[in-house]
Amino acid sequence: MTAASSPASEPPSQELPAESAERVQRLLEAMRSVGSGLELHSTLDRICETAASLADARYAAIGVIAKDGRGLADFVFHGVDAATARQIGRLPDGHRSLLGALIQDPEPVRLANLTEDPRSCGFPDHHPPMRGFLGVPLRVRGESFGNLYLAEKRGDEPFSDYDLAIVQVLATEAGIAIGNARLYEAAQQGESWIDGSVAVTTALLSGGDTDDALQVVAEQARRLSGSAVGLVLLPTGEGGLEIAAVASDRPSRALGAVIPAVSPVVAELLAGQAVFLADAATDSRMAAVPVRDFGPTMLLPLRSDGRVLGALVLPRARGELAFGETERTLAVQFASQAALALKMAEAQRDRERLAVYEDRDRIARDLHDIVVQRLFATAMLLESAQDESAVPEVRDRVGSTVGELDVTIQEIRSSVFALRRDPAGTPSGLRTRVLREIDAAAVPLGFRPSYRFVGPVDTAVDDVTEENLVAALREALSNVLRHAGASRVDVVVDANASLPDGRRGVRLTVADDGAGIPEGGRRSGLRNLERRAESLGGASWYGPGSGEGGGGATVVWQTPL
Repeated sequence: MTAASSPASEPPSQELPAESAERVQRLLEAMRSVGSGLELHSTLDRICETAASLADARYAAIGVIAKDGRGLADFVFHGVDAATARQIGRLPDGHRSLLGALIQDPEPVRLANLTEDPRSCGFPDHHPPMRGFLGVPLRVRGESFGNLYLAEKRGDEPFSDYDLAIVQVLATEAGIAIGNARLYEAAQQGESWIDGSVAVTTALLSGGDTDDALQVVAEQARRLSGSAVGLVLLPTGEGGLEIAAVASDRPSRALGAVIPAVSPVVAELLAGQAVFLADAATDSRMAAVPVRDFGPTMLLPLRSDGRVLGALVLPRARGELAFGETERTLAVQFASQAALALKMAEAQRDRERLAVYEDRDRIARDLHDIVVQRLFATAMLLESAQDESAVPEVRDRVGSTVGELDVTIQEIRSSVFALRRDPAGTPSGLRTRVLREIDAAAVPLGFRPSYRFVGPVDTAVDDVTEENLVAALREALSNVLRHAGASRVDVVVDANASLPDGRRGVRLTVADDGAGIPEGGRRSGLRNLERRAESLGGASWYGPGSGEGGGGATVVWQTPL
């Protein structure tokens, strides 16, 4: 018998049953689907949905372990409503619950009836009935990221060994996908913080108003960190810290408030130490700081070359996630960059001030040493001519002229004295402030918005309206940066605008050709614009923009003068 026809040479059949082959095919497709995205939350959603489909489970969830290993930092779910999922993810004594057991001991758990397990602490209100339970850990490069939970297999059957095996394979692939999503998210965060640092540096070195530059620091830090408020604090002569800039969706009275030197957190900040709090409302060190109604908080010194120039306070709302390690690192680097920019801006202002002083001193010397001396010599010649004249009318006229020269000499000497004093800062007008905001937005946008001024914008707009208009412009440009993806932005400030009631007013229009704010997107900024306008008797609205075919979006903000 030849080798080809020998029964011993024929390999045994490796074909899988049709159902098993189908599940393997589904697993391969699921693995490809899970690794197809880079955004972390959407990746977790896909893992939940895919795991439920593979194991034929009604419910699935992923519990993301908090950085400190105590409880869950996030809870992604499939098959239950959001309210129930939040209750499950925040059960009391969660570290002693069944979910907590997987956190403490990240090994697979399979139960036929989870309600009979002593580690189960019961269900919250409106929780769907669950019996079968399967939990497997998710590891990212050897680190425990969280756990994948499945419950209630369809047909009321318990989860099988095959279910466990196939979900473990998926969990391995999910760990790789989560790791990639984390790296992408960290890269995106880093890029955003770098753009924010560039915008802050541009604003600080533009040579404009210091208060406006500090406001840019507060706005950028708040936006990048996802905080509810951004505060910039500067040292006072008494050793405390004064709030010099506030970035918030709501009007704040914190501006100008002073945190005394006796506050423990002030001592830490002025010593150059960053302070991270899990809950500002319950931390005794925050007794004198006006952020006691907030939750996770970062307090960062603005330090450069061993000198503390101020501090940055970034609180999140109570109940929100604590700042992660990557966020803390990026925020500390941002604070260092902002401090360096502050120092460079201060040095630049000193150089400009010195140049002004030198020029003023030269003018003063020329006036005193040349002009005054010539006038004095001329007065003496006239007095001599007066004495020699025999005509009374001539003598009177010469005497009057000498008197006028004496007054002129005294006025010039007063001017010389004024030139040698510290000049008062000249406030910048609305036109300058608008251009400064446009320049600051040009860096993160990648292009410079176009602009147009109509009417006497520097003389017709009062200080209160000016402050609110600049804030409205800043918010509108921030919306374009966050949502629009625009290639063109047009800014118009019209101080001759005619309002619907016939009154004369000022109107700010910011139009872009981007996508605008998506449906269901965050609109708190637009509401803030409306509140600002309404407080001055005006209005603000959001509508179609200037893109081709009617695309894009337009923000209009107007108020009477």
